[in-house]
Amino acid sequence: MTLFSPPGPPPSWRPRSVYTALLNDPAQLAELGDAVHQPPYKAAPRAPVLALQPRNTWSRDGAAVAVPPAHPWVQSGATLGLVMGRVACRVTVAEALAHVAGYILVNDLELPDDGPQRHYRPGVRRKARDGFCPLGERIVPAHQIADPDALTVRVFIDGALAQESTTAGRVRHAAQWLADVSEFMTLYPGDVLTLGVAANAPRARAGQTLSVSIEGLGTLSNPVVLEGGAA
Repeated sequence: MTLFSPPGPPPSWRPRSVYTALLNDPAQLAELGDAVHQPPYKAAPRAPVLALQPRNTWSRDGAAVAVPPAHPWVQSGATLGLVMGRVACRVTVAEALAHVAGYILVNDLELPDDGPQRHYRPGVRRKARDGFCPLGERIVPAHQIADPDALTVRVFIDGALAQESTTAGRVRHAAQWLADVSEFMTLYPGDVLTLGVAANAPRARAGQTLSVSIEGLGTLSNPVVLEGGAA
């Protein structure tokens, strides 16, 4: 079967769906502490934890990210997106990455929440806001990324480095993540599945510019503004 090839970068191409990973960084699980053993969960997750970023959230490089005046901060979400090239249903770890057409830079944003349930129950009002999922300008073909689990990820606020992390050391590496998700959900060509955000993601406030980069995938920059042009 021929691998799906997107006709071009956004806006000429849009994903079929964007699924973002939660709790795929061991440090995020550690942040939960004893709360992970309390009702209703009573244990750390055994299966992938996902959120869906609907079409209204999709944005592009340079587009403004609007935050409400009452909560004028946004939490960055630099993450690697796996762009599916073949239908993936119950694939093995060994064959998983053969289903990936390429990789794209994603900024999986949310309004900050320091509550203990924020990882398990990401509020739609915090994550699924208009423009809260900027996508990179280009899809890098899979063969150009030697190892998706060894990429440097950086977050900048007004040009200053705010965080440097890596795609390595995740609870599930890229192939395992894709295999485990495909165990219960079929992924189709054009779907984007992210690897998840590093713990302690920096926050930017209205009036600042938030930029994220991943080695080999370029940089994605978005100014943060107040909704309605409030001063």
